[in-house]
Amino acid sequence: MTLSRPRRRPLTLRDVSLASGVSEMTVSRVLRNRGDVSAATREKVLNAARALGYVPNKIAGGLASQRVNLVAVVIPSLSNLVFPDVLGGISAELDDTGLQPVIGVTNYGPAREEAVLYDMLSWRPTGVILAGLEHSRASRAMLEGAGVPVVEIMDVDGTPIDTAVGISHDRAGAEMAGQILAAGYRRIGFIGTHMPEDHRARKRLAGFERTLEAAGVPLVAREYYQGGSSLAKGRELTERILAREPELDFLYYSNDLIGAGGLIWARERGIDIPGRLGLAGFNGVDLLDGLPMRLATTDARRLDIGRRAARIVSGKDPRPQGGIVALSPTFLPGDTIRPPQG
Repeated sequence: MTLSRPRRRPLTLRDVSLASGVSEMTVSRVLRNRGDVSAATREKVLNAARALGYVPNKIAGGLASQRVNLVAVVIPSLSNLVFPDVLGGISAELDDTGLQPVIGVTNYGPAREEAVLYDMLSWRPTGVILAGLEHSRASRAMLEGAGVPVVEIMDVDGTPIDTAVGISHDRAGAEMAGQILAAGYRRIGFIGTHMPEDHRARKRLAGFERTLEAAGVPLVAREYYQGGSSLAKGRELTERILAREPELDFLYYSNDLIGAGGLIWARERGIDIPGRLGLAGFNGVDLLDGLPMRLATTDARRLDIGRRAARIVSGKDPRPQGGIVALSPTFLPGDTIRPPQG
């Protein structure tokens, strides 16, 4: 069963006028940065517009009541290996619809996301696809007032603005912990990004630790880094954590790229993998195909997420009941984890 939830109507100058207590003409002058308006009035109008989530319409007058054939796609990074597959899925599904994806990049910054959404929504796209469920109050207000389908992707651990398509990262972390425990590893470390900067990694770690603790196996060590992921960081952090805790028998990485760096470092030093040391990452990126051993990981269903999101935005699929499409993360054992014991 599917449900179609009524969309909120797009906000207008009149809404901002009523909220700020000034005329629509004055609101227009403020938002177009034209005319002589006092600083106090300008601040009142801008505060009201921000609170409502109002975004001016940049489409020419004759088209002002229409939508353009664009889908705003907002992602945190173009360099992250995760997003090309997502974009490929979106593009493939939109190919025969007459809709074109337009990409905005936030660099994982809430303020940058606000600016990108403000600019993209001003062109009145047909829909919005954006990564993650965590947004600033201003971003949420703009999305709630956009009056178009909004699909948040990659994550379903939370309440979507409209619709979410992704996997449960809490579940992915819990399932990986279960696989590691079943293989007999007991002195386990974690290497990943600083949690405030990566909500999905934080959720995976929460599920991972909860499952370990339920089995009476505490997480022995952690190593965090800031900035982008790389093979070099994986090598550096693996060396650092094992120098501090040489008895570790398993390392769980927050993504495959740093996991691959750790695998290369360990092999160069002749460490028995997966006997002496087991390793696992997250995402299931194609990079793994070129490694001397295949890293254990979780397939995050990136291509499927992109396709399903685009089908909802384009109207090929109706909005799902409850607003959530939860895909199942898939464990890929590779060569870096022992088979289950007994």
